[in-house]
Amino acid sequence: MKIAYVLNTYPQPSHSFIRREIQALERQGFEVLRLAMREPDTPLVDEGDKAEVTRTHYVLRQGALMLLAAVLRVAIKHPLATLRALRQSYRMGTRSEVGRRRHLIYLAEAAYVLLRCRETQAVHIHAHFGTNAATVAHLTQCLGGPPYSFTVHGPEEFDAPRALSLPDKIIGAAFTVGVSRFGRSQLCRWVAHEHWPRIHVVHCGIEPARFADPAPMPKGPLRLVSIGRFVEQKGQMALVPAMRAICDAHPDAVLHLVGDGPLRKKLEAEIAEARLSDNVCLTGWLDEEAIRAELAQAHALVMPSFAEGLPMVVMEAMAAARPVIATYIAGTPELVRPGETGWLVPAGDPAALTQAVLELGTMPHSQRDAMGKAGRKRVLIRHDIDAEATKLASHFRGDG
Repeated sequence: MKIAYVLNTYPQPSHSFIRREIQALERQGFEVLRLAMREPDTPLVDEGDKAEVTRTHYVLRQGALMLLAAVLRVAIKHPLATLRALRQSYRMGTRSEVGRRRHLIYLAEAAYVLLRCRETQAVHIHAHFGTNAATVAHLTQCLGGPPYSFTVHGPEEFDAPRALSLPDKIIGAAFTVGVSRFGRSQLCRWVAHEHWPRIHVVHCGIEPARFADPAPMPKGPLRLVSIGRFVEQKGQMALVPAMRAICDAHPDAVLHLVGDGPLRKKLEAEIAEARLSDNVCLTGWLDEEAIRAELAQAHALVMPSFAEGLPMVVMEAMAAARPVIATYIAGTPELVRPGETGWLVPAGDPAALTQAVLELGTMPHSQRDAMGKAGRKRVLIRHDIDAEATKLASHFRGDG
């Protein structure tokens, strides 16, 4: 069975879960056509991501004339479907924050995707995220293309479901996927209950073989790691006052912030002002092997997010047998068990975050180790990528 994955910008350092999902499907015999609208806008450091660039067909690289030609070809052959798709594009653009003109571009992309699917005989389209990639998949079907489905991660889709025409996309899809029970519940909010049976949960997954022999829990001074884009919703700014208080009790405590983003300069300034330059290190983006090394050297992962879906780094930390200190939001409580695999604290509460880390700091080594092992057992059962890809494959085949 040949399917097309329609994506916005691919690959991305923070979206390695898409690559793992595609490759797991290919191991099960699927042929996957990768159709991304844009090339990566962030330097790629992981060899797996670099390899994906060579396997991906980039739509906007074709140029405006090629996209216009695609629209004309589809319009000549399917005038009524093109008119319906144009009307739908107009309606979606009217609701959207990006406007009707942008949706005309999405329509042109959809026409190109339709022709590409026909040329390659792809019989189903799957998109990741309920934003513009799902819009292109939806409009491709409106033009007469194959059925589509899409995976919603959040939080963007949950913040603006009407502006993203999320109900139209769910109703039009063969099925829709949430990455957690919480995510599925948020999708069910926007459609009538008769559509709920076509909304499924398929977790993002890890490759257990990459975590086959986790490093022993380290001893020595308290060492923490936080991984993610430096943006408001990830909440890294809350770590600065927390680390100031933590270092008062543990002067040799260390935090590594892995990632990059628009808040980097602000973070650097706050760290310097709090006199934490010797305790907090910003590493930039790292490849998967280096991230595993960071987790191996850490006593815990800290995720102070304000909004999430279900973070991949939480799964990776648990697979590496490390406790997780995270915020009580979205799908995270479905994985992190307080007192068993880590801590859950209120989002935006540096004091609670500090207290959780201080509890970790005074915890006996054997108890940290047991907590990490409990997390590893839980995540390997719930988030094996091959098991999750099997679920997704059954939905593609229509027998799920």
